[in-house]
Amino acid sequence: MVMLRWCLLGMAVLAVPVLAEVRVSTVERGTFEEVVQLDGLIEAVQQSTVSAQASGKVMELPFDVDDSVPAGALIARLEDSEQQSRLAQAAAGLEEARSGLSDARQRFRRIDELYDRGLVSRQEYDQANNNLASANARVERARSVVEEAEKQLSYTRVEAPYGGIVTERHVEIGEAVSPGQPLISGLSLEQLRVVVDLPQKYAGVARDQRRARVTLDDGRAIATGEMTFYPYANPGTHTFRVRMSLTEPNGTLFPGMLVKVSVPVSERQVILVPESSVIHRSELRAVFVMEGEGEGRPRLRQVRTGGRQGGQVEILAGLSEGERLVVNPQSLVGTEQLAPRAGGEE
Repeated sequence: MVMLRWCLLGMAVLAVPVLAEVRVSTVERGTFEEVVQLDGLIEAVQQSTVSAQASGKVMELPFDVDDSVPAGALIARLEDSEQQSRLAQAAAGLEEARSGLSDARQRFRRIDELYDRGLVSRQEYDQANNNLASANARVERARSVVEEAEKQLSYTRVEAPYGGIVTERHVEIGEAVSPGQPLISGLSLEQLRVVVDLPQKYAGVARDQRRARVTLDDGRAIATGEMTFYPYANPGTHTFRVRMSLTEPNGTLFPGMLVKVSVPVSERQVILVPESSVIHRSELRAVFVMEGEGEGRPRLRQVRTGGRQGGQVEILAGLSEGERLVVNPQSLVGTEQLAPRAGGEE
């Protein structure tokens, strides 16, 4: 300990001793969370492959891989001459049915007037009424045929179900496709989530607390939302999958990236001190403790440290609760407080 002290003193530049503004705090116990760190995978909430719903030749593919696509944009167009012809025929059939309905309606009006005056029989009246009902049915049937033809035509135009990025093109222009054949794959970066595999022994605690901390490689924390626990374990790894929604307004996260996920698994009462109060020299760790009556005098003391959380470090040995700790030890180097006292006192 003496060697460590004089090593620190030797690093100071020789100068006239001055008094440092020493900040002192009382050593207290605090709650330390034991966490398990896992690798989490970023994935998109919305990711899908759009498939063909009609047969035909691919005529247009406006977007390529890595292109940004707005919601509702055309992403593929198939040859539609057959569908256009069917729609034209259906539209003509609808016009013919409407014309027949108009004739049946006019005839019924005439028969109805004559029937009220007793000039036609009940049989003729019923026949005119039935003809009108049949004409109405033919119009409804023709309208259904038109709607079906319009739907089949719409299948030749494939639109983006949401805004996102194209990740893969499964076909090229000129290829013939059939219903169910994949066309375009894509994903959205607006909604992302983290997926992590949690060891079985921590699953119960994690389900109860439902808390986790997600951090990037640079130490930046990411806000997480609702946690979803899969109701079954992987039979090969004996882990439970956990999914957490998150938002990243800066757009620096992408599916497939790895992040660190810290899941609290236990709590204990320990001595915690600010990280700034611990001096690091090679493998040694030490702090300055104020000893003596009144303001006291700083003394260097070696300690053994443990885990870290929120700018604080756990002290495993070398420091007791209630002692006075120097929070800014670097300000003491080269000052009068560390100068040896007269008579050779250290």
